[in-house]
Order: sequence, then structure tokens, then C-alpha cells
Amino acid sequence: MNLNPADSEFAKRLPQDALRPLEPRYLQEPRGKWTGQGGVLALPRDTEEVATLIKAAGGARVPVVPYGGGTGLVCAQIKPEGPAPLIISLERMTAIRAIYPQENVLVAEAGAILADVQAAARSADRLFPLSLAAEGSARIGGNLSTNAGGVNVLRYGNARDLCLGLEAVLPDGRIWNGLTRLRKDNTGYDLKNLLVGAEGTLGIITAAALKLTPIPAGIGTAMFVVPSPDAALALLALARDELGEMVSAFELIHQQGLMFLSEMLPQVRQPFKGQPEWCVLVEVGLPQGQAPQAALERLFEAGMERGLTSDGVVAQSETQRAELWTLREHLPEANRLIGAVSSHDISLPLGALSEFITRAGEVVAANGPFRINCFGHLGDGNLHYNVFPPKGHAREEYADQAGAIARAVHDLVQELDGSFSAEHGVGRMKTGDLERYGDPVKLAAMRAIKGALDPKGIMNPGTILT
Repeated sequence: MNLNPADSEFAKRLPQDALRPLEPRYLQEPRGKWTGQGGVLALPRDTEEVATLIKAAGGARVPVVPYGGGTGLVCAQIKPEGPAPLIISLERMTAIRAIYPQENVLVAEAGAILADVQAAARSADRLFPLSLAAEGSARIGGNLSTNAGGVNVLRYGNARDLCLGLEAVLPDGRIWNGLTRLRKDNTGYDLKNLLVGAEGTLGIITAAALKLTPIPAGIGTAMFVVPSPDAALALLALARDELGEMVSAFELIHQQGLMFLSEMLPQVRQPFKGQPEWCVLVEVGLPQGQAPQAALERLFEAGMERGLTSDGVVAQSETQRAELWTLREHLPEANRLIGAVSSHDISLPLGALSEFITRAGEVVAANGPFRINCFGHLGDGNLHYNVFPPKGHAREEYADQAGAIARAVHDLVQELDGSFSAEHGVGRMKTGDLERYGDPVKLAAMRAIKGALDPKGIMNPGTILT
């Protein structure tokens, strides 16, 4: 069915002031690999309008695609095939409903942009620690629906760990008011954690009660050269021995990523004269009375004594700190400009990371002379392992090898007890991987839950479960 807001009987039953022309941006995803379709675009103003839309869609058996900031990388926010869906964007629902500084809680509507939630927390002298490259456009509902990770998971956890309660519209149009600020609530099944990470397949999140933390009195950032991933892991262990849970981020960066930056984004400043094979970006947040720069300098010296570091830069100002993070945050953009043959968002036990990097390089080399950019959140075991064509060649020349490379990489991840999807979700892109690698008992339970909550199958069909 191909719906048109001007003449569709279904569309005429929707709140007319919520409908908008269907702009191309709602049918695209960041990497340009898929193009979606849509029948009606609705921009509700409140939770009651979301409920009205879902009830109408259920009555007409029209599929629904929730749309957040459009930054997802696994095709969960667009529907390329099948009946044209009702696209529901919560971009008009952006209110910060309340802030409770003494409780360290902020209540935001799902359409609020992540950066705006961070700013609202700062205005109350608090920190909302979820941080990722797309925070200027990603919306909090999408962050929760995908259980977003980012650079601070090591200290603060994923989006799920930062959520106390939810308000959501279920597939039958009922509004669930679970917007609790409680830290303890043992009253049965945890519906909140069922909806977080469900990628819009079990309902639409409309608001969330989010955990805040005090802003660290001192923040320090440094980049250290390390001889290998094993050395990086040893340095991480040393940092946690010295500083405990005050280590906020620990990012692994490979030489290939720095070379891509030089090639595609030369304006991004790099801290070293040469481009080391491996380096780590470390950030700490310390309480009053402790000097973060001095702590990082001590860490560097201790690392030098153990042969774990050979060069380093400790930011001495907010400008220098921002430059180091700018380098890290532009790695995905440089990747996009180069064009990957196959991209992998994976996680592994920390003890298996080094073995994976070595063996995966051999697996990829067996398929051809590809370039590999391996970087990511070392502290929580999440690597972005991306395979690129040889210099001077385009990814289109190797399109027929992409599937084989992805399968070989994911097979190795499975062998090492890892996950083929660490922080981007399953979406529509990785449903085959979930069928191949997922535990059959878990898959059966997921299908039972989906069938119970969404018996008509209208909520983001084709996402997560085939």
C-alpha cells in the first residue's frame, strides 16, 4: 500500500495538524547504503497524539517506523521494502520536563537532542554523561531505543544504565506511564529495559527519566603512544589500579585512522610529528583537590617504566583537550569519505581483543590487499573494525567481497565469545547475523514477546527480527 496524505482514507483519520510533507531526509540513512519509503509523515506534539497515531495504524494494519535523529547506522529508521509505512518523528516533542539536581534526575521528552539534554544538565551543575559523535543531532528517544554507547561507557554505562523510567506508547495505542524516578522498584518484569534497545519494535518511547551525575571537579585528557593493543590493555589496567572508576574514557586508535584523517580531513590537528601504529586517548574526571593533568603525567611515567608508553601529550587547556577529542570524533567521518568495503561494530572480552586483532588481520588479508582501520572504545571491549579498499581503488570495485569479509570477521567474533553488534543495534541490516549467531532460545523468547505486545506486527517490521 502506498499512502498519500492528500487522498488516503487512513491519513484522513490522523490528526491533520500533525501531518507534514515527506522530505527526502526521512528516507535516508547516514552512509547512503539504503533508501527508504514512506506513506505519511506525522510530527506529533504530545504523547496523546502519538497514541492516536498508533491506534489508527493498528486499526488499518499500517506499519509504523519511529524516526529520531536519523543517525542510526543499521537501517532501523527507514523501511526500504514492503508496504509504505507511517513515519512518526518526535522532533516536536523536545521539552525538558523537569530537573531534580538533588536527586540527580532529568526528565526529557524523546525528541530532545542529546546535546540539549547535556546542556540542560550542565545548567543545573550536573552531567548527563552519554556522549557520542552524533550528539548534536541524535535524539534521546533514539539513543534509548538503540541502547547507545559512546565514549563514556567505561565509567557510566550504556544508555540503558542511564535510564530510570520511561513513558511510552505501546503497539495497541495504550500509554504506559513508567516515568519513575525511583532507584529501586522490584514490582515485576522490567518493561523499561525491554523497550530500551528494542529499536522501536515494541512501542515508541515518548519521554524518559535520566540519571545525572555530579560534574567532576577536574577533567584531564591525554593521548599516549603504545606499542600494541596488549600494551594498551595493560595501560588501561594500570590506569584503573591507580585511579579506579575515575577513568571516564579509554579509546584505541590505529595508525590507519590517522592516515585517513591526513588524507581526507587535513585540517584536523594531530598531536605527534609521525603517525604511531597505535595510540590511546585517555580521559579522567577527578574530585576536588586532585589534579587531573598530574595524574595523567604519573600514569604516563608509570607506563614508560613498564614499556607500555613511548610518547604522549597531556592537554594543558580546554582548547588542547577539545583538539584531542576532535581527532577521535572525526575518525568515522574520514572513514565515510574513504568508503568502507565492510564495517563492523563488534565487542569482545577484553582478554580476547589482541587475539582478535591479530587473527582478523589475517582473515581479511586472505581476501585481498585491504586496509584496516581498527579503533574504538577499548575500555568496554567495543571495536569499530572497518575494511577499506587499497589506496587508489573505490569500494565499489570490491562490493562482491563485502559479504564474505563480514561473515569471516563475525565468525571469528563468535568463536571468541564476542558480539557482532556492540552499540549500533541490529536494525534491518543485521537481522541475518542475529539469525545466524543468536541463541535459539533467546530468539524464541524475543519472538514470543514481540507477538504478545505487537500481534499485528505494525511496529517497525523487519527490524531486529525477520
